[in-house]
Amino acid sequence: MYLSKRIFTFARTWFYRSDINILRQAVSVLRNLQTIYNHGRLAGTGYVSVLPVDQGIEHSAGASFAPNPLYFDPENIIKLAIEGGCNAVASTLGVLGSVARKYAHKIPFIVKINHNELLSYPNKYDQILFADVTQAFNMGAVAVGATIYYGSEESSRQIQEISNAFKYAHELGLVTVLWTYLRNPAFKTKEKDYHTSADLTGQANHLGATIEADIIKQKQPTNNGGYKALKFGKTDEKVYTELTTDNPIDLTRYQVINCYMGRAGLINSGGASSGTSDLAEAVKTAVINKRAGGMGLITGRKAFQKPMDEGIAILNTIQDVYLNKAITIA
Repeated sequence: MYLSKRIFTFARTWFYRSDINILRQAVSVLRNLQTIYNHGRLAGTGYVSVLPVDQGIEHSAGASFAPNPLYFDPENIIKLAIEGGCNAVASTLGVLGSVARKYAHKIPFIVKINHNELLSYPNKYDQILFADVTQAFNMGAVAVGATIYYGSEESSRQIQEISNAFKYAHELGLVTVLWTYLRNPAFKTKEKDYHTSADLTGQANHLGATIEADIIKQKQPTNNGGYKALKFGKTDEKVYTELTTDNPIDLTRYQVINCYMGRAGLINSGGASSGTSDLAEAVKTAVINKRAGGMGLITGRKAFQKPMDEGIAILNTIQDVYLNKAITIA
């Protein structure tokens, strides 16, 4: 009887301590998420503007920074994010680690822990771990970011790796941000590139929310009907007749729906720099995201491949969309 009582007391104490630890972890995640929300020009609005600069690995340093060699120096990346009024800056372990002592307390850091490197020949498309969660935590980051190439041959491994990484990140109180990209040569046909189809990217978002991504980063949809055109997987006709139209706001709204009805916030990517039309494209993307119920934009090359003052102007103009109360959810 005495032994049973001791076992019961121990079990009750263990479960109580376990609940307390879980609560502490949840509170720490919320605190770090609020740190992102409360920074920059969009502080307190519920929207975010993030500068992502992982292209030195994802697209090669030469292709990314030769248009503006200033940004070979990581400190200038951070300066652009700060002067541009961003909520956070997302970059590689090396970039953020090299300046963490000077800047980690001045702007929230999001450490991207996996990448697709393009030096192997022939090129391959696989997101591999370059860093771990502990390194991000130790440099004072508030969040970790990762990419999963849904639809690729390697996606099963990537899902397991990042699910484990996000679990540990939450245990340390870090926010999790997931690039839920599609990657499969079959998704691009002679007629259309369905890598940006609303139904397929929506499902990628749903899978990302499933492994507890707090924020989903996705390319804005440019078409729909990927499941039907490629004749694979499962869908429902109501996806195309009732839940979406051809309007880009409705297509983006379907992405938000798949982020657990927005419980995981959707940020759309700004895309590659195309020159003089960058500002107009960025504003259009931001308006669509906001009207669809998204939570912001993550814009890199359109900003850092220009002189810093022009990059700041683009970031500020994007933020002005979210600050403008006349632009409402559709």
